[in-house]
Amino acid sequence: MAFVVTENCIKCKYTDCVEVCPVDCFYEGPNFLVIHPDECIDCALCEPECPAEAIFEEDDLPSDQKQFIELNAELAEKWPNISEKKDPLPDATEWDGKSDKLKHLEK
Repeated sequence: MAFVVTENCIKCKYTDCVEVCPVDCFYEGPNFLVIHPDECIDCALCEPECPAEAIFEEDDLPSDQKQFIELNAELAEKWPNISEKKDPLPDATEWDGKSDKLKHLEK
């Protein structure tokens, strides 16, 4: 089972998780990160590094976040790989913890 980036990453895009990933399985979109499920080795290093608490093991996903399994897989095939930490989005702290952010996802 892979780890999955969920809704709370949208419009925050903290990259602390990217910095600790030993296999560089993160991919970057305009306002969201995803994990490539076929590249993730389930090391669990990324999960505690996410300030937004937006990363979950697939088996532990909250029921309202299940659509992010497919979304991570789909977008990881389209977006460029990211392997170094960057600054979060300018208004990340304002968006952290807000609900209903999926409509703000930029693909």
